[in-house]
Amino acid sequence: MIDFPFAVKVFMALFAIMNPIANVPVFLSFTQGVPDSARRKVATTVSIGVAIGCILSAVAGGPLLHVFGLQVDDFRLAGGLLVLLIALSMLHGSTSTQQAPTNDENAAIAQADSIAIYPLTIPLLVGPGTIATLIVLGHSAVQDGQEIAMALGLGAFLAVMTCALMLAPLLGHYLSPKITAITQRLMGMILAAIAMQMMVQSLQAFFPKLV
Repeated sequence: MIDFPFAVKVFMALFAIMNPIANVPVFLSFTQGVPDSARRKVATTVSIGVAIGCILSAVAGGPLLHVFGLQVDDFRLAGGLLVLLIALSMLHGSTSTQQAPTNDENAAIAQADSIAIYPLTIPLLVGPGTIATLIVLGHSAVQDGQEIAMALGLGAFLAVMTCALMLAPLLGHYLSPKITAITQRLMGMILAAIAMQMMVQSLQAFFPKLV
């Protein structure tokens, strides 16, 4: 049986950390002055890149940790802290440098031929926080036999994000700075709760007598 609450958890976690609503204005700013046909091409490339990055993180993240001699609980604690830092940045209305290029990197972007992969896909959408979250969720899905629920939640989010990117010019007319700010802070709260859950689960594994 499909665990729909877990699928919703996956969807909400990805929605909170990648936040398609708040990133629509960012996408429009990076593609400003670009013809609609070229903008759709960029959106398609970003969607494919995000899908590949998410699937690889969820499927290969756990085995990759074992190669380095790490347990998922080790990564869950570090990943939870990383996600919490991103959530705190969102709550304060600022952009974490883990999910946005620095000033020096922005200078390189101006000379780049394409911004679809960098910085729109990496690190804006598939950043360290996204990868950490997917590795933890992917491990939980395999451990609990909820691979289908994981795929359902991930697929639903990717569909929503693709629609948001494709319809970015239209959505941009309705997304005021106030709506974007409210959404960013709301998603920051959800993300902070997810981060705390990740860290608490890790500490429970390390210190079972505290449970």
